[in-house]
Amino acid sequence: MKTHKYLCFSTLAGLLTFCVPAFATVAIASFTPSHKSPQPIGKTITWTATATDTGAGPLTFQFNMTGPKATQAALVKDFNVGTLSGGVWTSQPFVWIPTGVEGAYHIQVVIKDFSSGETTSKTATFVVDPVVTGSSPVIVRTANPLVILFSAPSCAAGSSMRAVFQEKSASLPPIATNWTGCHPTASMTFEIAGMLPSTPYSIYAETRTGSKTANGPTVNFTSEALSDTIPFPTFTVSQPKSGPPSDTTNLVLLHNMIQFGTAPALPEVATDLGGNIIWYYYPNDLTNGSILTRPLQGGGMLTLQDDVSWDPTVTKEQLMRQIDLAGNIVRETNMGIIQQQLKALGAIDGGPCRAIPTPAPVGSGCVGAFHHDAIQTLPNGWTAALLDLEKIFPAGTQGDKSGLPVDVIGDMIIVLDTNWQVRWYWDVFDPAGGGNGYAKLPVSRAAVLGETCGSNTSGCPPVFLLGTGIAPLAHDWLHANTLYYWPNSGGPNNQSGDIVWSSRHQDWVMKIDYRDGAGTGDTIWRMGPSGDFAFENAYNDPWPWFSHQHDAGIENGGSGPMTIFDNGNTRVSQPATSTGGVPGLGSACKPNDCDSRGMAVSFDESAMTVSVSPNGVSFDLGAYSNAMGSAQLLANGNYFFENPIVVVNLNTTTGDSMEIAPTPAAPQIGPANVLLDVVGPEHYRGWQMPSLYFPPTT
Repeated sequence: MKTHKYLCFSTLAGLLTFCVPAFATVAIASFTPSHKSPQPIGKTITWTATATDTGAGPLTFQFNMTGPKATQAALVKDFNVGTLSGGVWTSQPFVWIPTGVEGAYHIQVVIKDFSSGETTSKTATFVVDPVVTGSSPVIVRTANPLVILFSAPSCAAGSSMRAVFQEKSASLPPIATNWTGCHPTASMTFEIAGMLPSTPYSIYAETRTGSKTANGPTVNFTSEALSDTIPFPTFTVSQPKSGPPSDTTNLVLLHNMIQFGTAPALPEVATDLGGNIIWYYYPNDLTNGSILTRPLQGGGMLTLQDDVSWDPTVTKEQLMRQIDLAGNIVRETNMGIIQQQLKALGAIDGGPCRAIPTPAPVGSGCVGAFHHDAIQTLPNGWTAALLDLEKIFPAGTQGDKSGLPVDVIGDMIIVLDTNWQVRWYWDVFDPAGGGNGYAKLPVSRAAVLGETCGSNTSGCPPVFLLGTGIAPLAHDWLHANTLYYWPNSGGPNNQSGDIVWSSRHQDWVMKIDYRDGAGTGDTIWRMGPSGDFAFENAYNDPWPWFSHQHDAGIENGGSGPMTIFDNGNTRVSQPATSTGGVPGLGSACKPNDCDSRGMAVSFDESAMTVSVSPNGVSFDLGAYSNAMGSAQLLANGNYFFENPIVVVNLNTTTGDSMEIAPTPAAPQIGPANVLLDVVGPEHYRGWQMPSLYFPPTT
């Protein structure tokens, strides 16, 4: 017996609700690839689906894939809206470039009308052929001139293989990919990235069986030249004439090239320590913006991108994508389907902003975009991401003087499973989800420096609820910028993990009771000025705390210390006093000391204390950056800090990627001992690492 779905409607006064059967039918018209099966590894194949709908629509399209060695389908592109023409809905293209194992793939499209709930699906089989036909490895070029595919013959079950490549002059050490388990009888294909352009290289496969290793045949090739149509950034190197040498094991700098008011947009790039570009990512020639949030183990990145989601009038930061080193999309979700999933979980502020009437009623809230950070370091490969959250509060909230209801911008944290479906969320405005955490983070505490956002303010998320009847500027209350998963930090015997996040506009780093999805969402503590910790200021620093900080994370697998890029906005903003300070810059700044700082602090959750001594640092980085930045402890004990907006003159800013040596003895405060400074355009964050395959885990 068929079970009918129903559509329900309410009168404007909300006094009467009535439901009618929904007999809308969704039917697939076509589901086709751009090339017929079979095709070789590395071939670009674009899938397009079309469908009709007797309901109002719109139709949304989801794509899933089951590989030759897989037992269940994996999401590759979640439900996103199609386009309507002549009564037929057409999906956004699904571009697939197989770079893994050969064999039969099953590609499924699921088409759904979320208004009626009607859905249908179709699965197609596509065969991918190997490029290796004999005993010799094969190189396949990709669309990125600095990335190739290296495909080697099959190896025995129980063994593992990696690729090893080196520029022919051998002036630099060889680079190895991560080990990958053999899957006979299929070939083994690796993405090779981190090469200088127009440079001869050699490459071979190394196979490990037990304690023995064997090298395969060597293949020689020359990397391609960089495109002359892409506006690549340029870097120069500044290094002191004396001092210990810079770290020779972390030879790669990855740069997230976000800039303010700069055109054209620059690609994401990696350089060597000489500032030479060895990798880049430039999606669609950056007609849509991209934020690189985290490099991933084994190669690849998490990114937030501007592109079309369910609301065609908004594109800013609407998509989250995982890409591989060649720039191919591995997995994708978008704000429209995230909003649907949050609504299904009962999130009171999780729906779309366009569904809220104008002017937005007091108490209404919505999520509008991804922003700033996404991480994939949770157990089982789960992902956490930040969402911008808006909510309307009564007139006068946070001292607003307009006499109108106030739009306050907060934050939501979501946790996604490996298929990028929402499994847990934290809503800063929902006391039912935060318990005493809501009391620890009251809306009455405004942004420390009173930051606000208009509809198109630089550095702000898209703002939806402003307009007639609402205060003219939204209050940018929290401005979260970093997520960190802290393993073994919560629950009985610390057997589960919690989430630590950085709120720039509160000058606080905070810990949330996540407990691997079983936590209350309470804010456990707030670290920073006027928070829950006392700073043991043994060296009488006039302002020991960080402020408007970025990139807070706990190093050494969560055992400490906490590294932080201290922008210093609040410290610098303090008025000068008779006791010293620089007029117009701040009493907490000594002359020539109103700079951003690289910090690493020790902290004790039992005693609720924070300290720089004996093992922390608070380094003056020699210049002030009022936004962005990153911090990292290197394996050799040095530090990496990105000082992202260094003002050179009225028309020029730079971003400084800096390797810093710890001082020989405490106190480790004061001017930084700069070992290496790679200077380029201003940019958001950076990472120093051995190769693109082994990024930092913090």
